[in-house]
Amino acid sequence: MNRRFCAVVIWAASLLLTTPSWAGDIVDRVVATVNAKIILQSDWEDALRSEACVEGHSPAELNSDERKAALDHLIDQELLREQMHASDFQHATEKDVAQRLTEIRQQHPEAATPPGWQAFLTSCGLTEDQLARYVGLQLDLMRLVDARLRPNVSIDAKSIESYYNREFLPQLRQSGAGEVPLAEVSPKIKELLTQQKVNELLVVWLHNLRSGSDIRTQFPPSLPGDAQ
Repeated sequence: MNRRFCAVVIWAASLLLTTPSWAGDIVDRVVATVNAKIILQSDWEDALRSEACVEGHSPAELNSDERKAALDHLIDQELLREQMHASDFQHATEKDVAQRLTEIRQQHPEAATPPGWQAFLTSCGLTEDQLARYVGLQLDLMRLVDARLRPNVSIDAKSIESYYNREFLPQLRQSGAGEVPLAEVSPKIKELLTQQKVNELLVVWLHNLRSGSDIRTQFPPSLPGDAQ
C-alpha cells in the first residue's frame, strides 16, 4: 500500500469518527471506562430509563447531580460484575426475574393488563426484554453482595434491644399504635440491622475496589429532551 493511499484511508476513517450525526442518527459516546471496560452513553441512558421505570418516575425529572450519581452507580455495578465473574454463585433464574417483573407491575395499577403493561413499558422507553435484563442484573448484584458481605455481619441481642427501645418504640408511640413485644419484632429488627451493616460494608468494599481500579469518566452530554 503506497503512502498516498494510506493517507487517504486514514483521512476517510477520521471523517467517519468525527462527522456529526445526520437525519436523527445517534452517535454513541464513551462516558466512562472501568479497567478498560467501556461504558457508553447508551448504557447510561438505558440505566436511567430502567431505574426510573422501576421507581415510578421519569428520567426527565432527574437533575444533573442525580444523573451523575446514576453514572457512578453504573461504574460500581461494573466493578461488582467483575467480582461476580470470579465468584461461584447462582445467577438469578428466569423465574426470579419474572417474579420481580410481576412485583413491578403490581406497583403500577395501569400495568395490570397486557395492553396496560405494554403502554407502561413504552412510556418508560423500554422493551420487556430490556427491563428483564436490568432486573436480572440487579438480582445478581444483590446476591453477590449478600454472599460476600452478609456472613461477616453479626447482630447480637443487645443491639436488637437497643434499637427496639431507642427507635422502634418511639416510632410506635408517635404513630399512636399500641406497643409490640420485643420478642415479636426481634427477627425484623435483626434483619433491618443486618441490612444496614451490609450497606456499610458495601460502601467500604466499593471504595477499595475503586482504589484498585483504573476508572476514567467524562460526564456525558445532556440527554435528549433536555433544555439546550
